[in-house]
Amino acid sequence: MSHMNRRRALQLLAALGTTGFAAACGSDTDDQPTGDRGPIKIGLITPQAGGFKSIGDDITNGFQLFLDLHDQRLGGHPVELLTADEGDTAKSGKAAVDDLLKKGVLALTGVVNSAVMVGIRDTVEQARVPLIGSNASPSSLQSVFYIWRTSYVLDEAGRALGRYLRDQLPSNGRVAIIMPANVGSPDVERGFRQEFGASDRRIADPVTNTNPTPNPGKNTYVADIRKALAKKPTAVVCFYAGTAAVEFIKQLRDQFSGPVYAPGFLTEGAVLESMDRDALGIQTALNYSADLNNTSNRVFASAYRKKYQVTPTTYAMASYDAAQVLDQAIQLTGGSPTPQQVNLALGKIGQIDSPRGIWQFNQPRTPQQKWYLREVQRDGQVMSNVLINELATLG
Repeated sequence: MSHMNRRRALQLLAALGTTGFAAACGSDTDDQPTGDRGPIKIGLITPQAGGFKSIGDDITNGFQLFLDLHDQRLGGHPVELLTADEGDTAKSGKAAVDDLLKKGVLALTGVVNSAVMVGIRDTVEQARVPLIGSNASPSSLQSVFYIWRTSYVLDEAGRALGRYLRDQLPSNGRVAIIMPANVGSPDVERGFRQEFGASDRRIADPVTNTNPTPNPGKNTYVADIRKALAKKPTAVVCFYAGTAAVEFIKQLRDQFSGPVYAPGFLTEGAVLESMDRDALGIQTALNYSADLNNTSNRVFASAYRKKYQVTPTTYAMASYDAAQVLDQAIQLTGGSPTPQQVNLALGKIGQIDSPRGIWQFNQPRTPQQKWYLREVQRDGQVMSNVLINELATLG
């Protein structure tokens, strides 16, 4: 490691605590001064309109925050961050990827919608340019070489929740499952049943599937909710995010006041404020809580709140980590990285010191990580997802 690299590492360590130290140190075989490294292009794919826009904004903010804390560099290279709108279909997502590839990006990141992720898989693999996905992660995305994810696999959210509810729900309880008919729901349902018990009589079969639109109206879910509640459940398990989460909970609360459980996306981010009192008491399973007490999270959450004036979400955290793993991988490649070299280096970076806690990539290129139970409580005048306890390590 050069003297300049060591000095830069110490500067980052002083500014950030332990976060970023490994990334700043780089490879001992790398003798090119950081200041001599040329610019690189990174492509960020997010929805820029519609029901998932707020998630896309969080992903953009998380990635940009990492750049802000690292002099707008990854692996010592100045970064030009190029953005593209994934839209809400596989076709629009592919168009975004094609546009970024034509501009010569070293790597891709982002992607909110699971349908988009599935739709761009072949394009990414054939281009041999690494994609570090920071949200969408359907379990059907298998046997990939150039696609990595810093978020989760959707069935894990269901597994963490099922394991908890299996012991939490009374023997005479009954749970109704309500989910949109989209790409991700079968993953969550399968994971939930796997841990809860597929033949457990407390599950009120079958699952009630609703309209998968990300932009529902004020009555979109009313009939389906009424159908599910006809089974007389004592609790509801659901899976929604973004604008759909707000409308679903409002319409559910008009008919049901009992306990509600879900993967954490239901109450994550700006949607929680929109739900207001309807969200009180909802318990969720997620891979991140903004009040986790570790050095990396204290640095990340403090900087995020200072810059954006809001509490960071799992979407922002996963995107911050996408930047972090890219930083480390690019550092390992030396001074003139190619997409293929970066992809190989991603498999060598080991443990990540993340705001969520320590994690590392497993063989399917997804995180092995902890999952946490949270409950929506009032914190002064605002609603907050309060950390209750750790649920499981999955991945």
